[in-house]
Amino acid sequence: MTGRTARGYEAFEGRVAEFTSDSAPWWPSPRRARKKAPNIIVMLIDDLGFSDLGPFGSEIETPHIDVLADDGWVFTNYRTAPMCSPARAALLTGLNPHRAGFGFVAHIDPGYPGFSCELPADAPTLAESLRAGGYATFMVGKWHLTLESRLHDGADRASWPLQRGFDRYFGSMDGFTSLHHPHRLVQDNSVVGIRDFPDGFFLTDELTDRAIGMIDDLRVNDQEKPFFLYYAHTSVHGPIQAKDADIEKYRGRYEAGWSALREQRFARQRERGIVPSHARLPEDAIADGDRIPSWDALGEDERRLFARHMEVYAAAVDEIDQSVGRLLERLERSGERDNTIVILASDNGGTAEGGPSGTRSYFAQFGTHGGMPEGWVTDVPRDVEEIGGPRLFGQYPTGWARVSNTPFRSFKSTTYEGGVHAPLIISWPDAPMEGGLRDQFVFVSDLAPTLLDLAGVTPLSERGGRAAQDMDGGSIADVLADPDADGREAQYFECVGRRALVEGEWKALSATAPTKAEGAEGGEWELYHLSTDPTETVDLSAEHPERVARMAERWHAEAWRNTVFPLDDDGSLFRLRPDTEEPLSAPMTLVPFRPPLERFRSAKLTVLRSFTIEIEIETRAEAAGVIVAHGDQGGGYLLAVDDGRPLLVYNAYGAMHRSRGDRLGEGAHRVLVRVDERPHLRWRLGVDVDGVEVAVVEDVPMLLGMAPFTGISVGYDYGGPVDWELHEAHRTYPFGGGELRSVRYVPGQRSSYDGTVLRAVGEAVQAIAD
Repeated sequence: MTGRTARGYEAFEGRVAEFTSDSAPWWPSPRRARKKAPNIIVMLIDDLGFSDLGPFGSEIETPHIDVLADDGWVFTNYRTAPMCSPARAALLTGLNPHRAGFGFVAHIDPGYPGFSCELPADAPTLAESLRAGGYATFMVGKWHLTLESRLHDGADRASWPLQRGFDRYFGSMDGFTSLHHPHRLVQDNSVVGIRDFPDGFFLTDELTDRAIGMIDDLRVNDQEKPFFLYYAHTSVHGPIQAKDADIEKYRGRYEAGWSALREQRFARQRERGIVPSHARLPEDAIADGDRIPSWDALGEDERRLFARHMEVYAAAVDEIDQSVGRLLERLERSGERDNTIVILASDNGGTAEGGPSGTRSYFAQFGTHGGMPEGWVTDVPRDVEEIGGPRLFGQYPTGWARVSNTPFRSFKSTTYEGGVHAPLIISWPDAPMEGGLRDQFVFVSDLAPTLLDLAGVTPLSERGGRAAQDMDGGSIADVLADPDADGREAQYFECVGRRALVEGEWKALSATAPTKAEGAEGGEWELYHLSTDPTETVDLSAEHPERVARMAERWHAEAWRNTVFPLDDDGSLFRLRPDTEEPLSAPMTLVPFRPPLERFRSAKLTVLRSFTIEIEIETRAEAAGVIVAHGDQGGGYLLAVDDGRPLLVYNAYGAMHRSRGDRLGEGAHRVLVRVDERPHLRWRLGVDVDGVEVAVVEDVPMLLGMAPFTGISVGYDYGGPVDWELHEAHRTYPFGGGELRSVRYVPGQRSSYDGTVLRAVGEAVQAIAD
C-alpha cells in the first residue's frame, strides 16, 4: 500500500540521472558512485496541531521553519497515529503502530501484542539500521517507548534508547515533563543526578544545547561520519510552559478569540494551497461547538485567562522554531546544512485535554477512574500571569485546540482528521529534485523506509538472531521527485476502539467502540469523500451503505493483520496489568540525598491507597530542611523541619495546605506520617512524633492519575518544588543539623476506586507445559 508506481519511479530515476558529475549531491543510484552520505535530523513535536506552524497558516512566528518549507517539501496530506507513543513507534520502526506494539501510549500493559508498549525484539529501529550503515546516532528529548514499570533504576533497560540503536541519549523517558523543572532526566542509561535546577533553566534550550554538543563531539573526532539526530520535543505537550520573554512577545495577540483566529488561519491555508479552495470549515454542529464557549459571551476575566493560555502556547511553538534555528546555524557554520535531511512533523493532532476553560491544575484532569466524586477538582484558580511559568502546570482550552487543528474537526486520540492529520516538512538543499507542495497521502510509518532509501542504507534483515519483520511503510522518494507520483492507497487507524480506514479518496470511521454484540465491523460508521470534502463535513454513509460495509470489512482484515485486537469496548482493557508489577508496591527504605525515586515506582507506593512513612531521625538545635518530598507544583506532599518545628505541606493540585507541630527537642525521634484514605477519593494526613500527633491536614482530594509526578526524594525537595514559598526561601532545602537514619514507605491496601485488574503472568504457559 505504499503507492509507488512505475511512472513515479521512472520520474524519480530520471531526475537522478540529471546529476552525474562529481560535484553533484550524493544520491543512492546504481548509475553512479556514492558521494558523502547525508546527515539526518528528525524533529518530532508533541501535540502540535496541523495549523500551528507558519507554512500551514499560523500567525505564530516560525521564521526558521518557514525556511525549511521554502527550500523543501510541504506535505498537506500527512497522517499519523492519534496518540504519541504509537506515532513514535511507527516512525522508528516503519511498522504500523499496533504491529510496533503500541496501540496506546506507554502507560498500560494488558498483555496483548498490539498493546505491549515495547518495541518488538524483531523490529530493528531506524537508528539501529543507520548505525549498522555507518551513522553516528543521537537522540534528545521524549522517548515514551518503554513500559512505565521498566523506567526505574533497577529495571531491564532493553527498551531504552541506547539499547534500541542510539549511541547517545539525553532527555525524558516519560510522556511529558515540566520544562522549568523536569521531573527526571536520563543521560544514556543513567538518571541525571542534579539536585537543583538553576534559575532560568529551560528544557527546550537544554535539549538543543545537548544536541549541538553531540554533533560537536562527533566532528572534533570525525569530520566525515554522517549522523542521525532524533530530536523529540517535550513541547508543546502539557503542561504547556514557556519563557517569560517569549510569552511577552505574544501578549495581546489573541484578544480577538478562537473563532476569529480559526477563520484567519483557514483563509491563509486556502491562499497558500495547504487546503483546497473548495474545502469548508466545519461549523459548530460538527466541530465540537458544544464543548467550546462563544468568545463573545465570555466575561472580561475569562477572555484574559483564555488569551493568556494561547499566548503561552504560541511562545512554546516559537521556542521550538528557535531550536530549529540554532541547529541550522550550527550546520551552516560547519558547511553541512546543504547535505542534511531535516524532517519536521507532529506526532498527532492538537489535544483537548484542557477542557472548555483550560486548566491551571494539569494533573487533576487525570482522575479518570470512573464515578469521580461530585465536585472533583479540575482547576485551582491562580494568578493568570503565572500561566506558563514554573509555578503552574497549565493546558490551553478546547477552543484553542480547535484553532490548532484548523481546518479539521476533533482532536488527539480520535480518528477524525483533527486527531491524525498533522504537519510534515522535509528539507534537503542538496537533493537532486525541487521541493514544493505535495498532496499525496503519506503515513508516519513511511518515514523510516524513506530515510533509509535516501541515505542508501539497507534495513537490517535481522535483529538479535531473529529475522526482521517487513516494514509496513514504504519510501516516498518518488513523491519527492515527482509531484504527480502516487501516494499511499490506504491505511487503518484505531484508538480506544475508535476506528477508521482511509481508502483512496474515501474515509470510513466510527467515533465509538463497537459492543461485543456488534462485532469488530459493527457500530455506527460515517463515510466521507475526502477529495471533495477534506474536512469531513458531509456524512455520506446513508447514501453508500455498500461502500461502508466493504470498508468496514477491510478495516477488520487490516486490524487482524496488524494485531489491533482486542478492542477496548467497555473500558476494561486498560485496567488490566501484570502481577509482576506487584513487587513494586512492597515496603521500601529510601536512601537520603540520592536522585528521586522514579515516578511510577513512587506511585506504586502511594497512589489510590493509604500509606505510611516511617522515619527515624536525630536532630540537633540547628536542625532544618526537608525530610521527604514527593511531587511538585502540580501536586504533592512534603515533610520538613522548619524553624525547629515539623512542617507538613500538602499541595492539592495547586491549593496549598500547611500544618506545623511544636518545636522538636534534640535527640532521636520516631516520626510517622500517616496518609489515610477517606470516602470520595480523599485523604487525611497526620504526623506523629514519638507517638503523639503534632500536625494534621484534614480531608483533601487524593493525588492520583499522574500526580504526584516528580518522584520521592529524601533529604531535599528535588526539581519542581512542592511548596514554592519554601523553595523561594531555601531552594531545595537540604536537611542538615541532624541525621536521617531511615525513611521507609509502607503501602496500605488499594483503594476501592482502583479498578486495576491483575493478570497472572505465566500461568497459561505453565498450564500448557503441565
